[in-house]
Amino acid sequence: MLQQPTLEKLEAMRLHGMAQALRELAGNEQSRELSFEDRLALLVDRQFTWRQNEALQARLRRAKLRNNVCVEDIDYRAARGLDKTLMKSLASDSGWVSRHENIFVCGPTGVGKSYLACALAQKACRDGYSAFYIRAVALFRELALARADGSLRSLLLRLSKVDVVVVDDWAMTPLVDAEARDFWEVCEDRCQTRSLILTSQLPVSKWHQQIGDSTVAEGILDRIVHRAHRLELRGESMRKNPPQPER
Repeated sequence: MLQQPTLEKLEAMRLHGMAQALRELAGNEQSRELSFEDRLALLVDRQFTWRQNEALQARLRRAKLRNNVCVEDIDYRAARGLDKTLMKSLASDSGWVSRHENIFVCGPTGVGKSYLACALAQKACRDGYSAFYIRAVALFRELALARADGSLRSLLLRLSKVDVVVVDDWAMTPLVDAEARDFWEVCEDRCQTRSLILTSQLPVSKWHQQIGDSTVAEGILDRIVHRAHRLELRGESMRKNPPQPER
């Protein structure tokens, strides 16, 4: 059989995984002993894997995660009060995303809040969910610009379709009225339909004060707190003495 025309057609149809598998089979003498059904199954399996990997890479690009990290690399040796049982439960299958639950990662600077948040979001991407990372100051800037040019509803709609939105450095400074109202809109759109990961240097008990307006604060917290897991960290900055690799 002339394989080059077949390979060209597979590439033209973007069946790149199948084309690569066919090239490998052509150079493998043992593959000739396989039945037609086995060879076809191998080609289809390779194409399926290729398509899955391409989809994952696309999700990771859109997520714009701050750190290229994964849950398997989390260091549990550092004395920062990380609940290992809870963390491993959240990372096991990303079931919290399917249940539309939230995660709060709180603690002083340098204890790895952003790292943990991005690792959980990366695991969610690997499990087939979409994610998006943004710092709170950048989120409020984009919301303000969208409100000014009339595209706020469009921006909120895009955010509402993302399975996991990571907002880093949340509530570091008191929110102005417009920021509080805009974030209420974000929480309203996601309530019991999508998930949030918030990192903050302040404990949840102080968020109400940072939001400011009592009615808006209660509306925001009512929508995100009751369905949230909390990772409360403590200790000195890990940047001072980065953990050494295990021997």
